[in-house]
Amino acid sequence: MHTSTERASGPPRIPHARQWATVALTALAPASWGTTYVVTTELLPPGHPLFAGMLRALPGGLLALAITRVLPRGDWWWKAIVLGALNIGALYPLLFVAAERLPGGVAATLSATQPLMVAGLAVALLHVRPTAWRLTWGVLGVVGVGLVVLGPQARLNAVGVLAGLGGTATMAAGIVLTKRWGLPAGVGPLTLTGWQLTAGGLLLLPLTFAIEGAPPSIDAGAAGGYLWLGGVGGLVASTLWFRGIGKLPVGASAPLVLLSPLVAAVIGVALSESLSPLQTFGFVLALAALLAAQLNSPNLSGRMARGRPTEARSEKTGPRDDRVREGRIR
Repeated sequence: MHTSTERASGPPRIPHARQWATVALTALAPASWGTTYVVTTELLPPGHPLFAGMLRALPGGLLALAITRVLPRGDWWWKAIVLGALNIGALYPLLFVAAERLPGGVAATLSATQPLMVAGLAVALLHVRPTAWRLTWGVLGVVGVGLVVLGPQARLNAVGVLAGLGGTATMAAGIVLTKRWGLPAGVGPLTLTGWQLTAGGLLLLPLTFAIEGAPPSIDAGAAGGYLWLGGVGGLVASTLWFRGIGKLPVGASAPLVLLSPLVAAVIGVALSESLSPLQTFGFVLALAALLAAQLNSPNLSGRMARGRPTEARSEKTGPRDDRVREGRIR
């Protein structure tokens, strides 16, 4: 992995208002995912995590297909299956295994390593080299989340840790491949979301009934929980997420996942929990990390003056250009 070694030539450049609007809309996705734990524990019947994952994906995917009425063509059939497996079908079971075998704080800290995994995969698949600016803030983001959610009860389980890292890696790979493949001509984020949710939901369908058996009884509270997870946390959030991945530099979109454990912590405080001074510091540190990742690195102007390729220049080639040019994650 290569990092920038050039001198800074000024303060970080602040993105324009339109990019901040895109960041805000994209951030709504991981923010909504931060409600998953409380919805699952308070509203859903226990012992059926795969059923919850399947309902979170398949109905929303079928609804998106009914709205857009566009099916994949050519190689997008297998691309949609791959993305659906990574972002939905493989991700959910691995996260559920991690949640069952690890304390929530450990699982959240493992998920916070995703920006670092994205940076590594971006080197191999996008030929985009991370700078010290975003690598440093990526590490600080993990530290911040760890300070917020880790406690004395943070016991490690080998299978749980492997599942947590595996789930984080699959989503990181999904982010990078979504950025690499972009969108086919005439296809919008809702269509891509429908393809992935449907593919992932269909992969989960036989697994759900094979492992968990018959569906649980659903009362009014559970119905509301499934509707929230599938509607807001599934279809709406995923559409905003894939839209943001297409518009933002990959090094800026990935750190937004830090919002999930932070929102979960805020919900915990609202439900009578409290944060210690150290946890409060970690919260501020993680929030600063995801905001700092949206800024261009301080040495951007120096690199551009010397005519060296940057991630911004790669973005201008458009998501449909298979020849992703070499650059840096600012």
